Amino acid sequence: MQCHEVDYEIIGESMQMVEVELDPGEKVIAEAGAMNYMEDDISFEAKMGDGSEVNEGFMGKLMGAGKRALMGESIFMTHFTHNGQTGKRRVCFAAPYPGTILPLDMSAIGGGITCQKDAFLCAAYGTKVSITLNRKIGSGFFGGEGFILQRLEGDGRAFLHAGGTIVERTLQAGETLRVDTGCLVAFTDGVDYNIEMQKSLRSAFFGGEGLFLVTLRGPGKVWLQSLPFSRLADRIIKSAPSAGGSSKGEGSVLGGLGRIIDGN
Repeated sequence: MQCHEVDYEIIGESMQMVEVELDPGEKVIAEAGAMNYMEDDISFEAKMGDGSEVNEGFMGKLMGAGKRALMGESIFMTHFTHNGQTGKRRVCFAAPYPGTILPLDMSAIGGGITCQKDAFLCAAYGTKVSITLNRKIGSGFFGGEGFILQRLEGDGRAFLHAGGTIVERTLQAGETLRVDTGCLVAFTDGVDYNIEMQKSLRSAFFGGEGLFLVTLRGPGKVWLQSLPFSRLADRIIKSAPSAGGSSKGEGSVLGGLGRIIDGN
């Protein structure tokens, strides 16, 4: 199915939103709960499936919903449609944590991309959103993303979200890049994805980088994130007060005293 052609604007710096512009009759699909605001004449409907398969049928939609449930995502996707007769209308989406939005022209990268399971934000109607099972056991158990990765296919615009800053790397044939397991966002077809154990156990256990690293071999493009959400969440949990009300000041012995003075 040919994707709808949509225009867009990225808003913000460190906590970005994407504003998608729709002509009459055009649609955009998004993860449930990603919408921030929408203009008049735009309606939305929660549906099972992305709508890319015209003759998919109920059972096909049900199987797709089951796969999304395996990823921990909502079984429904939200379809936004410009139902007006004239003019352009806009709908805006944002991810639930700080980071950067990556706009992709799917036709320019071969029509397909594999990404971490929670990277998808929204896309032009006609984009197929599915899951793919990692065929390598080592990657499945130790890759940070498990066996389940997300697969996007189409010829229109798709938008991914990642934590912190996004870095794009183009790997030549045979070129290798080793990455922290949580920092990989997406990669194009042709890139070989695997997990390799560090040779030095001392470095693995005491170096803070973990026991396994993702190995990416070209040719193709890869996108990396500077701040995986799991890393951010771990830091917040470590810095949060305990259930008993005690806490530790960070960076200063006066941290706890400062909270007492503030009334906390």
